[in-house]
Amino acid sequence: MRKLLVVGMVLLTVVLLFSEVGAAQTGQKLITVNTAWMPEHELFFAWYAKQKGFDKQEGLDLKLLSFDSGMAIAEALPAKQWVLGATGGVPMVVTNLRYNAYLIGIGNNESWTNALFVRPNSPVLKSKGAQKGYPNIYGTAADIKGKTFLVTTVSSAHFAMSTYLHAFGLKDSDVVIKQMDQASAVAAFDSGIGDFVCLWAPYTYTAVDKGWKEIANVAGVNAALPITFVADKDYADKNPEVVAKFLRVMFRSINKLKEEGASPENIKLYQQMYKDFAGMEYTADQAKKDIQSHPVYTLQEQLKMFDTSKGQSEVQRWELLIAEFLHANGRLKDAELAKVEGNNMNWTTGKYLKMVQTPIPSYK
Repeated sequence: MRKLLVVGMVLLTVVLLFSEVGAAQTGQKLITVNTAWMPEHELFFAWYAKQKGFDKQEGLDLKLLSFDSGMAIAEALPAKQWVLGATGGVPMVVTNLRYNAYLIGIGNNESWTNALFVRPNSPVLKSKGAQKGYPNIYGTAADIKGKTFLVTTVSSAHFAMSTYLHAFGLKDSDVVIKQMDQASAVAAFDSGIGDFVCLWAPYTYTAVDKGWKEIANVAGVNAALPITFVADKDYADKNPEVVAKFLRVMFRSINKLKEEGASPENIKLYQQMYKDFAGMEYTADQAKKDIQSHPVYTLQEQLKMFDTSKGQSEVQRWELLIAEFLHANGRLKDAELAKVEGNNMNWTTGKYLKMVQTPIPSYK
């Protein structure tokens, strides 16, 4: 009896000890982190993490700030409106060169969801695969030259447009460009303005619903386009452990999409995310397509993508191609291009991925 009493007292002491430790942990002040997002696929990583409290489990309180484009995210960095977040591969180059940022991870591959559209009566639709080496795109140089393109400049949609033009030996200067945010571009094209409209998801799905015809996407013009996780350099240098925790939180949500894909649960969550965060109504079919069209990568896969042991990493090659596109179209100066070539690409870093504590906790 006495032995049982002693054992009971020991167990009670252990329980109380762990309760005190748990209370101390939950009582710790959370680190507030302002993060930048567009209403796109990658938003799911942060939104779902907030729903499940993944950030708080890492001692963080992520504040999700909304922006309508990657350049808007870039231009908000000097005022330190945010310190971590996600942006497209195109504005990432500018964010680094002009606003002092690191590329610290990959959100997804959005090559299939940045596309060009025309109206159903466009003559461009008569010429599929006419250009050698590009069997899946429509048009000829004669169809395109001098025509009007509605596009959000220095964006993933702009990259899609310029690589499309390049396939025909054309440049931005060979067409008329009207700069618009995505919602305005859709509205303008719907009212009869422009010959081509260049969009990213979810506006690409709106285009399909309106009966517009896709003539090319980034994958179709033999290029690649990542969504990137981005960090303010000063903040990341001073708070590397926070950056690593942020990435750990992201990977829990990434793993959910990686393992479950467009499951019924994920489709419903996806619809709810867009409604809550952006006031946008997504059909189940649109949500399913968006999830399926954005490949995501685990921590182990990303460590390989950032590996520089044999020279330039895969991610660095992607960003260099984007920088060359920006330079060719007059968006980067010669001196700026030099800063993203060769050994100058240390702003694309796997340092923080290597700091992520493993194993990654379950997303369930």
